[in-house]
Amino acid sequence: MITSKASRYAAQAFLIGMVILWMIPLIGMVFSSFRPYTETQADGFFSWPDTLTWSNFNEAWDRGNMPRHWLITFIVVVPSVILVLFFSSMVAFAVSRYSWKFNIALLMLFTAGNLLPQQIIIQPLFQMYNRVPLPEFLSNSGRLNGSTWGLILIHVAFQSGFCTFVLSNYMKLLPKELNEAAVVDGASVWVTYRHIIMPLTRPALAALATLEFTWIYNDFFWAVVLEQQGADRPITSSLANLGGEFFTNDNLIAAASVYVAIPTIAVYFALQKHFIAGLTLGANKG
Repeated sequence: MITSKASRYAAQAFLIGMVILWMIPLIGMVFSSFRPYTETQADGFFSWPDTLTWSNFNEAWDRGNMPRHWLITFIVVVPSVILVLFFSSMVAFAVSRYSWKFNIALLMLFTAGNLLPQQIIIQPLFQMYNRVPLPEFLSNSGRLNGSTWGLILIHVAFQSGFCTFVLSNYMKLLPKELNEAAVVDGASVWVTYRHIIMPLTRPALAALATLEFTWIYNDFFWAVVLEQQGADRPITSSLANLGGEFFTNDNLIAAASVYVAIPTIAVYFALQKHFIAGLTLGANKG
């Protein structure tokens, strides 16, 4: 009994320590966003603030052109999340609810693709994107490279593997009798997928939607590689535009980072209930 209590207290102390460790730089960033750069430079990043001001937020809003970059970001993120969940759910439905010759191989292919380091395909992908033309109303560059469509496609390609793996594992927990009853009632494959299986996977979809929104929204790598014009980049990669050639105001970057974090925090709180339910699926089974 004493050992059990000691283990529980040790685990709680470890978790509290990790939370504090993670929160220290975040709190320091928030404090810095309200402080003049000269004060931080003189007293240090973790010093107690003497002056609090909104000037960094005002300058970040104007210089960073936040409304435009937010619009570009949502134009990329929203279709990407929808397409990822749609395609992944269909593949997961096919490989988990039906037995056919290549269902396991297809699932392994999607899972293996998720393990592929993204950096190794930069050069061939960049060359391929440069050779794919797009109409001017779809791309300022006239090519897939430098367009929001290019970012959407690469996010769908790389995020589908993880979502397929998660959804297929969850769909396997659903009774097979659901499919058999649907066949007896004359339901088509689409009706079974759309009206029977998908409503039951809503918690898993909500959890994945929260994760995918956060991951795609926070993407920096592909936006920098595939979007050469800083004015057309999503909001996270556009933070680089606030840095000068010889001098960077870290307090200004901190204020812009607070702006950037707002949508992800809002999405998490909006889907918090479904997100936690999705993470705990299957905890009582097995």
